[in-house]
Amino acid sequence: MTQALPLYSNARFIAIRLLPGDDVLLTLRKQIALHGFQAAFIAGCVGSLTNVALRFAGQEDADHIRGKFEIVSLIGTLEANGEHLHLSVSDEKGHMRGGHMMPGCSVRTTLELVIGELENIAFTREPCSLSGYEELVVISR
Repeated sequence: MTQALPLYSNARFIAIRLLPGDDVLLTLRKQIALHGFQAAFIAGCVGSLTNVALRFAGQEDADHIRGKFEIVSLIGTLEANGEHLHLSVSDEKGHMRGGHMMPGCSVRTTLELVIGELENIAFTREPCSLSGYEELVVISR
């Protein structure tokens, strides 16, 4: 059954810039801990990557690529114990790749992020018998 809670929630936002060489997931996890976010999401993202690690649909292992990539899209949810992020990038010829963002993505020139949080709810992740993965659970706080 689909889970939905009314989003009569206050929101707060932070904006950060990641520098060349910064690890994207490590930085996101540090920001979540620093700000005590419990129900965060990517509100906006623009930048470039040198190293990209993506897991494609139905695959177990990440595909690692190196080069010059523009971020076309980064979306997803974040909380203290995990994240679920999808990343799309384009290479120097405009060819696109996208999938589940995995550890190992590093900034090439810049990465500008706006992270939002819904303040009256919390995200957690629990095993789902339907998908076989830990999936999002939304609770009031």
